[in-house]
Amino acid sequence: MFAVTVIAGILFTWCVLSRRLALWSITAPIAMMATGIALTSGSDPPLVFDFGDLAGFEHAVEVVLALLLFVDATEVPAGAVRRERRIATRLLGVALPLTLGAAFLAALAFFPDRPGWVLATLATVVVPLDLAPATAVVRDARIPARLRELLNVEGGLSDGVVSPVFLVCVAAASEYRTAGEDYAEALLDAVGAAGWAVGAGALVGTVSGRLLRRSWARGWALPTATRLAVLSVPVAAYSLSLALGGNGFVAAFVAGLCVAPALRHLPEGTVKMTDDLATLALWFLFGQLVSDEFWDGFHLSVLLYAVLACTLVRVVPVLLALAGTDLSLSDRLFLGWMGPRGVASVVFGLLAAIELREAGGGDFVSRVMVITVMVSIVLHGLSSEPLGRRYARGRRAAPEPRAGG
Repeated sequence: MFAVTVIAGILFTWCVLSRRLALWSITAPIAMMATGIALTSGSDPPLVFDFGDLAGFEHAVEVVLALLLFVDATEVPAGAVRRERRIATRLLGVALPLTLGAAFLAALAFFPDRPGWVLATLATVVVPLDLAPATAVVRDARIPARLRELLNVEGGLSDGVVSPVFLVCVAAASEYRTAGEDYAEALLDAVGAAGWAVGAGALVGTVSGRLLRRSWARGWALPTATRLAVLSVPVAAYSLSLALGGNGFVAAFVAGLCVAPALRHLPEGTVKMTDDLATLALWFLFGQLVSDEFWDGFHLSVLLYAVLACTLVRVVPVLLALAGTDLSLSDRLFLGWMGPRGVASVVFGLLAAIELREAGGGDFVSRVMVITVMVSIVLHGLSSEPLGRRYARGRRAAPEPRAGG
């Protein structure tokens, strides 16, 4: 329980100093991770978390991922996909597959002794975009609203797109190492589960959204109760899908898409509690994973791959996908650079480590995930403020009328 007290104290400290810390691009994830590293490092750390109960830990991680996918789906800006359909389609339908392919090919070059399906799983772990480490960017009015909107759309939908691919790769990697030629059956099972997941998620999300909207409009629900109700939606979709033999993660994501229109008529911040519960404590635990990785030894090849995964592996596909659009080169570079990795990669990596523990490759995927996310937090988190200043200088240099001028 002392660990919980420490985490709560750290979070409170960051909250009361958040405006000051934002000047140095120190976000809540960065603060929680740094504290986790400090308090869990060394041979006799002040705090340590035991992950020995793999079954219980796996269930907890799965619930966090379901909540994360749900929140991401609900946060896609209203009308943004329709307004930016062409560019959003290129980002998700062209740049994202190219990025997955580039991450896989880079993994083949850096880790040629690893099985192909393990490297494919690794690619799905290090690619998903999560704006939490660079949240200051999407809230920074100095950044053009269009670019922030595009990042929100991509961040909200990329996890849901990658999630089924991740599960297929994990299933194939596990079967390939344990049953030889039987992995095709695992692929078919993973794909078939998507149908049940879509049905369960659509049912729970649509019904919940209609009930929430009508209840709030008629004054039947308190604001605090609506936050709890929203928290229950992804849990219900996830559990119902599993009971039907479907994919719980896809169900939670679909439920978020279906309930999102109703959430726009509810009090602001209704989804915030779900988001916070799903992420902040996990960032502290991630700090211990970082400590464990560096305590066991430094791996230069992993660091080099992580740097490449956070930079060229995304930047080049985005530039190629957005060629010929009305976005300037600097804006395309901004979208390519601003692809932070965060909670989605952490959760995918932990699940892969658990699922591939016996088949082999789990520790490897976890190690690369830890370094990749840490590199991303440093690169993308600390670059958010300089990027804001750059766009602010660009606006001052443009011949636009100013208020009172």
